Amino acid sequence: MCGIVAYIGPKQAQPLLLEGLKRLEYRGYDSAGLAVLHDQTIRTVRSTGRINLLEQKLAEHGDLTGTLGIGHTRWATHGSPTEANAHPHADHHQRIALVHNGIIENYAALRTYLQDKGCVFRSDTDTEVLAQLIGHVRADAGCDLFTAVQGALREVTGAYAIAVIAHDEPETLIVARKGSPILIGVADGAYFAASDAAAILSHTSQVVTLDDYHVAKLTRNGKGPEMRTATVDNVPVNPTIIELEMTLDEIELGGHDHFMFKEIVEQPHALTNALRGRLDKRTGQVVLGGLSEFSRELVNTRRFILTGQGTAWHAGLIGEYLLEDMAKIPAETEYAAEFRYRNPIIEKDTALIAVSQSGETADTLAALHEAKDRGALSLGVVNSVGSSIARDTDAGVYLHVGPEIGVASTKAFLGQVAVLTLIALYIGRRRYLSAEQILQYIEELERIPEHVQSIIEQSDRIRDEVAKVIDEDNWLFLGRGYNYPVALEGALKLKEISYIHAEGMPAAEMKHGPIALVTDGMPVVFVAPQGSQYDKVVNNIEEIRARGGRIIVVATEDDHDIDRYADTVLRVPHVPEPLQPLVTVVPLQLLAYHAAVLRGHDVDKPRNLAKSVTVE
Repeated sequence: MCGIVAYIGPKQAQPLLLEGLKRLEYRGYDSAGLAVLHDQTIRTVRSTGRINLLEQKLAEHGDLTGTLGIGHTRWATHGSPTEANAHPHADHHQRIALVHNGIIENYAALRTYLQDKGCVFRSDTDTEVLAQLIGHVRADAGCDLFTAVQGALREVTGAYAIAVIAHDEPETLIVARKGSPILIGVADGAYFAASDAAAILSHTSQVVTLDDYHVAKLTRNGKGPEMRTATVDNVPVNPTIIELEMTLDEIELGGHDHFMFKEIVEQPHALTNALRGRLDKRTGQVVLGGLSEFSRELVNTRRFILTGQGTAWHAGLIGEYLLEDMAKIPAETEYAAEFRYRNPIIEKDTALIAVSQSGETADTLAALHEAKDRGALSLGVVNSVGSSIARDTDAGVYLHVGPEIGVASTKAFLGQVAVLTLIALYIGRRRYLSAEQILQYIEELERIPEHVQSIIEQSDRIRDEVAKVIDEDNWLFLGRGYNYPVALEGALKLKEISYIHAEGMPAAEMKHGPIALVTDGMPVVFVAPQGSQYDKVVNNIEEIRARGGRIIVVATEDDHDIDRYADTVLRVPHVPEPLQPLVTVVPLQLLAYHAAVLRGHDVDKPRNLAKSVTVE
């Protein structure tokens, strides 16, 4: 949610900022704005709605000339989505401008203090409080912008990623972070700053990631650009430049209508990358270099806690089943937001696995810190290299599925499930699984990408089947065992992008109340591949049929007995039960995608949603 782009260099800033903001549209926003410095004047243009409306307003005002600027897309938290609440925000005297991601928790007390000092506020946001505070510190102490930002941030409680400019420091851009992601792009003769690498990837692949409480001063002079980095307490820090793994092609549509469909189509390749180098058929081993240092601790772990939010929580639930099944270790899956605010019991030899696509999910990061503070071994399952969760965990495994732009996660979910499967096999081999069993799973996993491809090839048929029920506004998704989390994920996908009310639940739970919702023609999706609970699921199907529900079944490709119970059958290849989620979720992704398109919704920008939830 929210996006930051900033630039200092030899080129005109406005087109670069607009380009970056457009690449961040997928993150979710309701307003946007730019501020550019020229001749000791900061000119700011803001607009509600999409970036094209901001461009129209810029055309009306005339382009913002200048080679230093900041831009932002806002997703409303404090204050409604109005032009006054859009970023950038300024201080009382309009001498500095600031963009901000995160939440300033003590903004109310700071606002009262600043009002008593004569500051007049123009918005309802917590962000303006920070801009006013920096301006007040700067004027009161007579210091430069870098020192003023450090001083102001020492008074702030909460999360922030900020970029700041001042009217009388035309060669300086200040960037800082705590709890919200921001990185600095190092280009030829210039610096960029962005909350997401996608915003600057067309200009540089070399970046510096800031740690919490770090402030960077980016300057330019006759010698070229320079960077100074220190903590808020002015302790010097030596930044490290890293090379981004993603490419520009990966964040562009490449001929597809939507990023979500592109990423569904990419899943065979993404899974191949997630598994590459981690399956050793010669020795019958799963190789996870990120865990090797802690293999002994993992073998001796007495309890796993998996935590995440949304789709990552569903992946964690599958991971719970896998760890108990393959490694014989008790496991439980917790909503990260609930875990942090309980008084969780962390016993000796407990390990926590934090699951997050972005590696920046605020609730998951907070749950991770809570568990670490209580002595748990912490592991990360994330996609973004160098993200906060990746840096703050003791060890972990990257997904390597490539950047995911679509708000509704698809290939990252499959990557999370694949990596959690590898972790369960890695530990299971060291506890109970034989080399022969591991080899069988390795061979089956190697076939998963081609199985997923065969399902994607059914996309047109799935669209035609969805069209028959597209006017229905209430759906149920039911599954058992490993496919219960798949039912949850299928329902979430339909809700996220088609805005159809859908509920996922264990198939047996349906009889304990929700069956009262079933009406004639209501779509009920059963995830029912052949397996240990197949007969029980068939019984559940018959109960729904008797009440007039329209039955859609995800079934194994050679199961034709199911045909007599179902109105629609979506076929998936036969795989061992623990690997079924890797194939059964794909038709549900396609179902949700086509439902959204048929209803005329913006698949990649669903209302009220953001790709990365970096505030609580």
